[in-house]
Amino acid sequence: METNLPEGKIKRLVKPRKKGITRIIFSRFFLIVLLIFLQAYLVLQLVDAFPHIIPHYTFFQTLFTIGMVVYLFNSSMDSSAKLTWLVIIAVAPVPGALFLAFTQLEIGHRALKRRLSDIIRESRGQLGQDDAVLKELAGDGSGTDDLWRYINRTGDFPVSVAESLTYYDDVAEAFPLLLERIENAKKFIYLEFFIVDEGYMWGRVLDVLERKVKEGVDVRLLYDGMCDLQNLPIDYPKRVQALGIKCKKFSPVRPFISTYYNYRDHRKNLVIDGEYAYTGGFNFADEYINHIRRFGHWKDNVLAIQGEAVRTFTMIFLQMWSVDEPVLDFSPCHVPVRPAGIPAPETGAENGYILPFADSPLDGEKVGENVYMDILNRATEYVYIMTPYLILDDEMKNALCFAAKRGVDVSIILPGIPDKKVAYSLAKSHYRYLLEQGVKIYEYTPGFVHAKVFVCDDEKAVVGTINLDYRSLYHHFECACYLYKVPAIVSILGDFIETRKQCREVTFETIKHEKLYYKVMGHIMKFFAPLM
Repeated sequence: METNLPEGKIKRLVKPRKKGITRIIFSRFFLIVLLIFLQAYLVLQLVDAFPHIIPHYTFFQTLFTIGMVVYLFNSSMDSSAKLTWLVIIAVAPVPGALFLAFTQLEIGHRALKRRLSDIIRESRGQLGQDDAVLKELAGDGSGTDDLWRYINRTGDFPVSVAESLTYYDDVAEAFPLLLERIENAKKFIYLEFFIVDEGYMWGRVLDVLERKVKEGVDVRLLYDGMCDLQNLPIDYPKRVQALGIKCKKFSPVRPFISTYYNYRDHRKNLVIDGEYAYTGGFNFADEYINHIRRFGHWKDNVLAIQGEAVRTFTMIFLQMWSVDEPVLDFSPCHVPVRPAGIPAPETGAENGYILPFADSPLDGEKVGENVYMDILNRATEYVYIMTPYLILDDEMKNALCFAAKRGVDVSIILPGIPDKKVAYSLAKSHYRYLLEQGVKIYEYTPGFVHAKVFVCDDEKAVVGTINLDYRSLYHHFECACYLYKVPAIVSILGDFIETRKQCREVTFETIKHEKLYYKVMGHIMKFFAPLM
């Protein structure tokens, strides 16, 4: 669905500006390159000033490199990440080791880690699990009850009977009702998003939020601090607060203390009055509704949720919002989730089940990746995937290939027009191997796929914010819904099938004729994939 709407009455708090490139300066890759050049410069200066100490320096560097190799081989990090760090340390031992220490010591994030751990511990038990639902799931062989046990190692995520789920394969189609529900809010509106960018979409929302505040509705906006580098001015929270809206940035980027890749809040979470929750791939920016075109047609999705599952999304928001709050208040999680007089469904036999969950880079658990791999490992007929990025670690690559070699139809839809050419090159670097193992790959010719979807065997699906790349699986805060036997799976499957009709299939022949740039860049950048 396209949007051709008037621009004249868009609410803006800042003048339109060109996108900056400052985000590059704070990226891990930039810092690595900078440190390598710094070491080369210092070595050259050392050689020129003190040529007689070069043998001693070489001996020290060799011992140091051997020590770092031993350390890496005995570390618990992913094998792909180990290889990347080995390459970096081989090229630039001292700067590489310093940067490794910088990332491992979590400089700038220790306080955040402690605070979030405390909040999650304090919030445990607030939502509660209906034992009757677990009993229903225990004997059906789907593994949903096992997955619930695993996910709840890291938080409080009840599985419940699905009450009302609507899957939208077009953000522009979902937007009018979303806006209407915000307009009708009586208690609170909570927004937690990775990207907010001024324009038509956010202007419409902001205009309504300002009115709702004047009506006494509790309105809170939490957006990721990375927006400072490319979308919004640093003082944007103050501008929003001037409207009466409570507004915060999550983890502002601080030069030399954090890189913009680390610990970003990549979640998309909108909660209205505790009755409605929205998640999916969308953010509040005009490309998501195709009001502007950046990379051809923007293909994305929205999942609208009602019922008990909304409480989990309320909790996910409040946990992040409370990071710098002196007093924890989880009472909004306990407001009624449905209008008075409407009973909760008694069984999931017809409605199915929903398990919303969050993933954190601070707890040592790759929840999103493990949920995806559980689906792949239990699949018998098909697993259909949509993802904007494909930067795989060895575990995920093996899970995809093992499923395909068992005879499961594993099909992946990726963008046909990339938003980031380096990431696109890395995705293409996996194509040949995946095809050899039986995985099918498609590229969306009209433009950019930003939806993050797994759908399996007409029974299971995951819709949310989790990409198949290192950022989402290792470095970001994410959220998603695991769905089992819900009617909306028909819509999710239909979306994949209709999207695949607009794709070109990747074959060995198309790989042979791929642009040289993508071939060369993919192979070079594969060394640095865990840092991308």
